[in-house]
Amino acid sequence: MPLFRVVGPGRAGRSLTAALSMVGWESAGLLGRDDDPVAAASGVDLLVLATPDAVIGEVAARVRPLPTTVVAHLSGATGLEVLDPHVLRASLHPLVSLPDAEVGARRLVGAWFAVAAEPAAMGLVQRLVDDLGGRSFPVADVDRATYHAAAVVASNHLVALMGQVARLADAVGVPLEAYLDLAAGSLDNVRGVGPSAALTGPAARGDEETVAAHLAALPADERATYRALATEARRLAGRPEPGAGT
Repeated sequence: MPLFRVVGPGRAGRSLTAALSMVGWESAGLLGRDDDPVAAASGVDLLVLATPDAVIGEVAARVRPLPTTVVAHLSGATGLEVLDPHVLRASLHPLVSLPDAEVGARRLVGAWFAVAAEPAAMGLVQRLVDDLGGRSFPVADVDRATYHAAAVVASNHLVALMGQVARLADAVGVPLEAYLDLAAGSLDNVRGVGPSAALTGPAARGDEETVAAHLAALPADERATYRALATEARRLAGRPEPGAGT
């Protein structure tokens, strides 16, 4: 089985180390900020830089290049150029949230991965995905920012939106769990029939009186998010904005 080493003992690095170890890959250990990464690529088939995006290039530059070791990072927004001067460059971004090593390791099994690699490095990268039972799709460097923006909307912004739901639910004494079931059902509908067919609600059906009533009831600091999402609902439904064209 391939031998790998991870630089960066944070949630992503520890999750990947645990997941690969579960499927039989051999770990040469985790390196942290106090370790010297110069020889990190020595003796391993794969070196993974699981560091914050801002220091990937700095760490990669300190690692002695070896022609036989694939050097990869886990960033969703960063291209391959940050891994210069390494020859076998790659990136693999797991499209899952990794709250801790134990949960993260389980979620990496069967996960989707955005991958990019030099041709000679792609075989090992794809083996990693396959051994984890995952699925992969290519993302070119020029498309990385757009790809990652979609990931942020799907994960971070969704959580922020549920924060608004929690605040409004608390204001009227309704348990958040009731709304979580509603949200889960909506996501199931999107998975089954796609966003357009799954869309419901007043903005989508043109019920602007209800939209206006909602806005009047909301605290002032909650209205901007509601307005923005109502606009997106109309866009998805193919409905004009109120007053458009008049």
